[in-house]
Amino acid sequence: MTELRAGYTLPVFATAAAIAALRWLHRGPQSIPSVDLDLVEPAETVTIPIAQVAGLTSNAALAIAHSDPGDNLDLTRDTPIWALVERGEPNQPEAVVLQGGEGVGRQIKAEDQENQAAIYAYAQRLLHTNLERQLTSGEKIRVTIILPEGRTLAERTSNAAFGVVEGLSLLGTTGISQPLSAPGQLEAFREALHAKQSYFDGLVFCVGENGLDLATQIGINRNRLVKTANWIGPMLVEAGLAGVQAVLLFGYHGKLIKLAGGIFHTHHHVADGRLEILTAHCANLGLPSQTLPTIFASATAEAALNHLRSLDTSSGTNWVQQVYGAIAQQIDQRCQAYIYTHSERPVEVGSILFGRDRQILVQSEIAQKLLSQVC
Repeated sequence: MTELRAGYTLPVFATAAAIAALRWLHRGPQSIPSVDLDLVEPAETVTIPIAQVAGLTSNAALAIAHSDPGDNLDLTRDTPIWALVERGEPNQPEAVVLQGGEGVGRQIKAEDQENQAAIYAYAQRLLHTNLERQLTSGEKIRVTIILPEGRTLAERTSNAAFGVVEGLSLLGTTGISQPLSAPGQLEAFREALHAKQSYFDGLVFCVGENGLDLATQIGINRNRLVKTANWIGPMLVEAGLAGVQAVLLFGYHGKLIKLAGGIFHTHHHVADGRLEILTAHCANLGLPSQTLPTIFASATAEAALNHLRSLDTSSGTNWVQQVYGAIAQQIDQRCQAYIYTHSERPVEVGSILFGRDRQILVQSEIAQKLLSQVC
């Protein structure tokens, strides 16, 4: 079987294009077929091809790279990433000011991030680290990242579910893009779990990059984070077999809610049941019967959550916390039973669910205890 090839995440190509544009500003017209950059995470230097670079004025240059995610089913394959680098103003607060241009999504709903460009922590760190090394003494620049196809591609993603509109996110916690859609990636996740289990008794499972990014933002030790993709069930069992004592599940409520119904492979092609599970918990807790059909018929789990929020606002109740608190408790119980059934090992499991606004929705009682141990 041919070994699958890893690639790089979007922030890497954005950074490569910015390096090339800055080099043009420094040295004038030249051929720049590729640039070297430090991935920061992991700590290695890689060479990234540059498609085009040109000076626009004496104070601005534009370079283009093309995304290469490796052997993965990634809709950003070959998409162009532009970086416009301009000489900055002497009074600008930072040596490198980052901006999101056309096709880079905007973050909405989060109170402290209203309408900010969706350029997340790793992308910012990567850009600042590499560009600041290239600057001359006292030099300041403005960098605008542009994704010409970003707005169109975003319509085929779940970005809106996480409060990002009008484009793609520069998201990720690493520069390496692993082929997550390939069965062999489960083995890589298992290896990562065993490597971290040798140092920590308790680990934090995140389904995807949004969870990984948010987990680090709230102070969870990044060395405890384990990505599971949709293989939550196999990874929970592996945790039991490996002797992990506790697992904190950290994820989007529309994904983790499936675990409360005993669905342990969370890809929508395998099973869904989100609204059925949510409606059942609403009924069990005594939600007014006339509202249950609305919950059940909601277009998305997020829409159902928003309906519960509207009921709380109009009636002064607290259905969101009651319903999702019960769901989180059920997730904990189901996961602990699932691990014991398949490994005969007791593992403490707690769950934290967040919404599209990237704000924590609920923490189970076990999760509250585990959270203090993993930060």
